[in-house]
Amino acid sequence: MQHGKASRTALRVAIRRAAHQLVDDPPVLVDPVAVKLIGQDYPRDLERASHTVARDFRAYLAARSRFAEDHLVKAIAAGVRQYVILGAGLDTFAYRNPFPDLRVFEADFPATQDAKREMLAAAGIALPPNLTFVPLDFEHKTLLESLFDAGINQSAPAFFSWLGVAPYLTIQAFRSTLAAIGTLPEGTGVAFDYSLPPETLTPERRAIFDRLAERVAAAGEPFQLFFTPEQMDNELRQAGFRRIEQLDHEGLNQLYFQNRADGLKLSPVRIGIVVAAWK
Repeated sequence: MQHGKASRTALRVAIRRAAHQLVDDPPVLVDPVAVKLIGQDYPRDLERASHTVARDFRAYLAARSRFAEDHLVKAIAAGVRQYVILGAGLDTFAYRNPFPDLRVFEADFPATQDAKREMLAAAGIALPPNLTFVPLDFEHKTLLESLFDAGINQSAPAFFSWLGVAPYLTIQAFRSTLAAIGTLPEGTGVAFDYSLPPETLTPERRAIFDRLAERVAAAGEPFQLFFTPEQMDNELRQAGFRRIEQLDHEGLNQLYFQNRADGLKLSPVRIGIVVAAWK
């Protein structure tokens, strides 16, 4: 993410989620808003994202969002009424939110939020009353200060979605964010994904990773943070999280890609690992 510029990676993710709605039947994540948001402005990108060779990445992006939203449902069942989407990008949950008493906070850099507002307006998508945009400006405020100023109840638990962000952070930023989430009361949870260290990958997987890394670096958003599952488990426990669930491609396939007529599933490339953790 380049300071002062809207995230190009967020747009690419949104295009792939829209493509998933159009070509994968049934979609793992039902998100008709994604198609409406992208509209007719990116036909070539949408065509590329719909191609067979893009299936694995498309499927992973859908599965990680479904994973986070499934855990949100569990949080709501346990009484949580605050949902924070960190690095929200072009996430669409707030515009298809079926829970009227759930407050949604979208936290991101102002330039990305401004671009999103323009796209929402162009698509005729109204801002729901239970949505609050939280502009992040780490030169002047911490994450917690930004959330408190936006009206989050610091005396109540919240659930956080933090997808597609960890690989772009420094270790200091990653730990400070976990620490901030950990200050909220018991019952607070977080779902996110992370990347494995490149040196742990097989040659085939490493070649795929290297191509992806080149693309995101060219967009000004290079990968820089990696974990093994054991390292991630240790990071979370040190931050005060007690219940931890981690899933790789095999776990996600069992959850979301069983018995599909179209054969859609995640390959062993292991694009990322998804995590849910609770205080």
